[in-house]
Amino acid sequence: MVEKVIEKEKPDGVLLGFGGQTGLNTGVDLYQTGVFDKHNVRVLGTSVNSIMMTEDRELFNQKLAEIGEPFARSYAVTNIKDTLEAAEKVGYPVIIRAAYALGGLGSGFADNPIELEALAAKAFSSSPQILVEKSLKGWKEVEYEVVRDSFDNCVTVCNMENFDPMGIHTGESIVVAPSQTLTNDEYHILRTAAIKTVRALGIVGECNIQYALNPYSQEYSVIEVNPRLSRSSALASKATGYPLAFVAAKIALGVSLPLIQNNITKSTCACFEPSLDYIVTKIPRWDLKKFERVSHVIGSQMKSVGEVMAIGRSFEESLQKALRMVDPSNPGFEARFNGDIDTELKAATPNRIFAIAKAMETGYSVDQIHSLTKIDHWFLEKLRNIVDIRQELYSMPDLSHIKFDMMKKAKIAGFSDKQIATYTKSNEAEVRTYRKDIGVIPVVKQIDTLAAEFPAKTNYLYVTYNGVHSDIPTDSGGVLVLGSGTYRIGSSVEFDYCGVSAVRSLRSRGEKTIMINYNPETVSTDYDESDKLYFEELSLERVLDVIDRENPKGTIVSVGGQQPQNIALQLYKNNVNILGTNPHKIDMAEDRFKFSKLLDSLGVAQPEWKELSSLTEARDFARKVGYPVLVRPSYVLSGAAMNVAANDTELENYLSMAADLNPEHPVVITKFVLGAQEIELDGVAYNGQLVNWAISQHIENAGVHSGDATMILPSDSLSPKVKSRIFDISSKIVKALAISGPCNIQYLVKDNNVSVIECNLRASRSFPFVSKTYDIDFIDTAVRVFMGDKVEPNILCNRQLNHVAVKAPQFSFQRLHGADPILGVEMASTGEVGCLGENKYEAFLKAMMSVPPYFKLPDKNKTILLSGNITDSFIPAIKDYVKGGFKIFTTPELTGLLDSADIEHTVLSTDSSSPDNALEYIGSKKLDMIINFHKVGEEEINYVLRRKATDFGVTCLTNEQVCAFLAKALLEVKVYDLPVKAYTDYFPG
Repeated sequence: MVEKVIEKEKPDGVLLGFGGQTGLNTGVDLYQTGVFDKHNVRVLGTSVNSIMMTEDRELFNQKLAEIGEPFARSYAVTNIKDTLEAAEKVGYPVIIRAAYALGGLGSGFADNPIELEALAAKAFSSSPQILVEKSLKGWKEVEYEVVRDSFDNCVTVCNMENFDPMGIHTGESIVVAPSQTLTNDEYHILRTAAIKTVRALGIVGECNIQYALNPYSQEYSVIEVNPRLSRSSALASKATGYPLAFVAAKIALGVSLPLIQNNITKSTCACFEPSLDYIVTKIPRWDLKKFERVSHVIGSQMKSVGEVMAIGRSFEESLQKALRMVDPSNPGFEARFNGDIDTELKAATPNRIFAIAKAMETGYSVDQIHSLTKIDHWFLEKLRNIVDIRQELYSMPDLSHIKFDMMKKAKIAGFSDKQIATYTKSNEAEVRTYRKDIGVIPVVKQIDTLAAEFPAKTNYLYVTYNGVHSDIPTDSGGVLVLGSGTYRIGSSVEFDYCGVSAVRSLRSRGEKTIMINYNPETVSTDYDESDKLYFEELSLERVLDVIDRENPKGTIVSVGGQQPQNIALQLYKNNVNILGTNPHKIDMAEDRFKFSKLLDSLGVAQPEWKELSSLTEARDFARKVGYPVLVRPSYVLSGAAMNVAANDTELENYLSMAADLNPEHPVVITKFVLGAQEIELDGVAYNGQLVNWAISQHIENAGVHSGDATMILPSDSLSPKVKSRIFDISSKIVKALAISGPCNIQYLVKDNNVSVIECNLRASRSFPFVSKTYDIDFIDTAVRVFMGDKVEPNILCNRQLNHVAVKAPQFSFQRLHGADPILGVEMASTGEVGCLGENKYEAFLKAMMSVPPYFKLPDKNKTILLSGNITDSFIPAIKDYVKGGFKIFTTPELTGLLDSADIEHTVLSTDSSSPDNALEYIGSKKLDMIINFHKVGEEEINYVLRRKATDFGVTCLTNEQVCAFLAKALLEVKVYDLPVKAYTDYFPG
């Protein structure tokens, strides 16, 4: 595809270091196959030879040896036999690292040959080369972000230190910047080594270098260099205010560092090393609870789906902020852990930080915790300080006994009003009022890259209690936009797109804009996107703090996903002017009970439902309507704690989970409708009337979360009557809720009957998709509504398009050891893509080809294994695969089905001791794809087959409708003749 774009657009140059590992690997492939030379395309910035020197572990170690830089004893290998021999030379324990891999994919630790062979087999499924390296577990891990121009000017922009020692991937670790436990000598030794290494490798632009540092000496080892912008680059940019991507782009174009301006000071150049008078803490976000059978242990492969960054003037302050940012249900550094403490401290999971709090509260000393975790004493002493302050607060008889000094001390250590309320048996509002009355009020500080050596001229702000005066005066006017927070399953870049689009629309109108967000990976936290950026919590307390200082004329809560929605009603009750739909109406849509009652009052069909009042009534309802039933909690994102119960036991378990998730809001049980289509309407309304709308359909039947579904727009299989019915019902709901702003309504369609699933009074994940499909900016329309413009219905929403768009989910099951790669009503995907085509099959194949390693075209051997709950309904699709030239393999239980349909096939045993067995065929890549449909009560071998395929990078599809659509698409479209079009080609004129 990229070569086709090059042929069409004829570019003079190409940048390889801005698209992560995917862009880098694609660039190397294009270089090695001669595409760049063939089309006279020049690689700008770091050369491909330099990239290959860093990515190929053997070449990298050779270069380090040449310049005298230390590295762990290691060998690069390309097969299992050499892997085992290398480990014997190095000595166990070892770590293996895959070349050209992202996020530690394929890496892991092995203590013996049996563990190593299993690890290596999986690693070679995704990489041609691995490095067998002596394990340095327990050493400190330190990173430097380095910038070098083509004139050999070289600076280290940011130095970061992992809270967790070696053994946990840096993307999985808590990270602080600047480093806190390094001596001055250690800092400069590593800085000097970084510049020396980067110059030797010939980096031109930006890169990241990682070290292992012996905690008991100055001995160190270079781990790797990433010759591109990375997650750490984003973190470093936001931590320092130094725009690494901007500077790297200028360097790639031949501009020298002394000629690039420092945008923070406006008076110095980019050829400087930032000096910080604050500390930032990054904490990853995991969503492992959403997956069945997954291992929760974190290690050398990334499992996290996002991260947060908190800014403070003490480690305690920034850490507690960050813990709340990761999950608003976390009060801070609290003992929220109920497992075995020693086990958790030795083998980390996402809960280890809370296990440390529990250990300290139950009497573990800092030395004991250090011996179990190898976390530096400095960090642990700071955590002990938080525990000591909390105990002081607990000792107070009531809130009035907390005087100024104690309150100030607690706030400097990062305690929230809600935490203090818990300790003093009061409530958050009472603590806020009392705290302000005694004069404990936060100050606002600017991000300053030169620690006040030069005056900062920036709108990049944070809130702290560790200060006396604010760097900026109080203000009034403007519009406050609440961002989307951390990326997590259910909330990713789609909501940041909505937030940024809202800010840009406001600024185009001449409005002053204020953004609150804390995700270092987002565009919204680029300080030049808004007039003021508060890199802060999206909590009620912090948003009110910002409003106290900025006095905005309005606040937008409906473009940042679920988190701003969850505090909308509380803000409204604190006299905050919410722009758009009234928060009481938002509550009516979010509260399952209130919304179901509304639909009944409107005479709008919905699946039979009942509010949870007692377990007995829930059982009676389920037996009355018949299992399966759906358990639906309120105020949740991505279907959290939503489950389909097939019997009384499952119902009891799922109701308990749902009630625990959000005890303040009701849980509703509905009849689960089998075999229904799911349809969505995304819209923008003005005073209760739809003015923008788009109706899309899922390929998968209902039962797969909308975020995991493959979506087609415009929908082509719905009758005009059904489409009209959907629009009419949507108009009724929009009018009843008096919606002014964005909304998303989901429907079930079965036998031409339409019923409502739910309604969200905010921009949805699919807003960017529908906006780009129709070339209509739905968010800009919403902003016009927010600002009081009279907005008429846009008739272009009804026009016939000459193209079709398909949105496909990206899954990360390969990284989630043990997770069963099946889909359900709770969301599991970690990203998505959208592609345009001249028809739905073309757009579908483009989209599916864009989500490796979850999907790879099954065209190497043209072999497919069928297994699991496959029935007569799938026979036409199997025949389509046969017609497309695929060879069909099956497990024994499907022989009768295929024989009766007269489909030629080969049977593979599921017995691993058999010479021709399915597991061996998967492991040796003799199969291109497996199709396995799950059912309740299935045999264990079905999970084993799905997991084996996932571990070895073999495409594993588990949804009948998607598999059937794929079969048809492969017949209808010649994959290698797919046309390449620019987005503007689909909208001529």
